[in-house]
Amino acid sequence: MMNRVILVGRITKDPELKMTQSNIPVCSFTLAVNRQFTDQSGERQADFIQCVVWRKQAENLERFVKKGALLGVEGRIQTRQYETDNGTRYVTEVLCDSIQFLESRSDSEPKQVQEDNPSVDNDEFYETSKQLAAEEDLPF
Repeated sequence: MMNRVILVGRITKDPELKMTQSNIPVCSFTLAVNRQFTDQSGERQADFIQCVVWRKQAENLERFVKKGALLGVEGRIQTRQYETDNGTRYVTEVLCDSIQFLESRSDSEPKQVQEDNPSVDNDEFYETSKQLAAEEDLPF
């Protein structure tokens, strides 16, 4: 049997970290994934997929990701059910094994915010990392 899911999409709101009763971090979020085709009016539709991530990756997601960030998610589909006053509710979600941040923080932040941050301009480690990134892009 095989149950693997790979998605690339944008997170629909800022993630909120929660803790279980046994103090394990968990984060639920919705990923908007564009469909390959457009509808009759020429608009591109999207699917909104519920995802769950646990432990350290949940902490990192809450710390580094904001609404609209582009994410790559790998995991498996999981179903569960629970009882409410209105009857049984069924939930289908992606249980994430791996999350990749596909944009740097600077790509998702407005330019004005970057220019207003003088600490980035004077940070020697930041400048060095920019140089190394440029050197790694060379084909030889």
